This record gives sequence, structure tokens and C-alpha cells, in this order.
Amino acid sequence: MKLLDAVQAARNAVRAHHDRPATAVLHDSPDARVVVFNLMPGQAVAPHTSTSTVQLTVLGGGGFLSGMDGDQSVEHPCSAGDVAVYAPGELHGMRAVAEELLLLATITPRPGAR
Repeated sequence: MKLLDAVQAARNAVRAHHDRPATAVLHDSPDARVVVFNLMPGQAVAPHTSTSTVQLTVLGGGGFLSGMDGDQSVEHPCSAGDVAVYAPGELHGMRAVAEELLLLATITPRPGAR
């Protein structure tokens, strides 16, 4: 068993650049990749797609998760405990506004594993 403290990992994640969200890979196998994000107020991950299923779990803080509603891009407010699931090829993104946003992303199967 591999036991992970996702909240602490998100808080300890390293920023590649001061204006970009911090990230850390917690688990990586052909079946799944698990990544944490720490977005400070004003930071965002632009909407993008993946060839895999993506599940975003809000670990702490709040902000907005983006996705599609038919042909329109939409944003939904999110807070700790919320879970969003995106189908392969579905547009998704995230944005912190007034407080930090801690997220756990589970990506299955791991991109490039097919």
C-alpha cells in the first residue's frame, strides 16, 4: 500500500516559476498518474484537453473549475470536497481567485501509456 498525504504534498509543491501554480506528482504508473496543484490567488491552469479521464478533487481553498456545457465553455465555483470528472477529450481548467486552491488530479490511464 502507498499512503499519500495529498494536502501536505500540495502545500509543499514546488513552483517552476513564481507566477505559475505549484505541482507535484504523487504517483505515476501506466494505469494512473496522481498530481497535486497549489494555485495561489490569481493563478490559473488554462483550459486544455487530455486523452485520458481526469478527476479533479478540491482538497482545500476555493476557486473555479472550467469545462464544457454543450458548445459553451463554463466555469463553476468549487470548494473543499468538490469532485469534477472530465471525459477523455473534454476541456478542463482551474482558477484561484481570492484564496489558494489545492487540487488533486487523478488521470487514468496515464497520458502516453496507451
